Amino acid sequence: MKPNAKAKTVANNIRKVREYRNYTQDYVARKIGISQNAYSKLELGVHKLSLERLFQIAEVLEIDCTALLQFDGDGIIQLCPDPIARRAVH
Repeated sequence: MKPNAKAKTVANNIRKVREYRNYTQDYVARKIGISQNAYSKLELGVHKLSLERLFQIAEVLEIDCTALLQFDGDGIIQLCPDPIARRAVH
């Protein structure tokens, strides 16, 4: 897989987790201190995602960074609905 395709997969995973949590782009953007427009560009893969920003987003989404980096062929990551159970699994 090409680096750009991997970056788009990570961006797509972020979007999927955000939607799973029923968070708006505006909510996550405010939590990490950027505009909704800038956050949207991160999710679309238009802007490159820094490691620091990845950590911030993962914290807001209550998920390990490594889960956002995973690719299982469909680009879909597995989520535990219970944050406590999720921590116990990892």
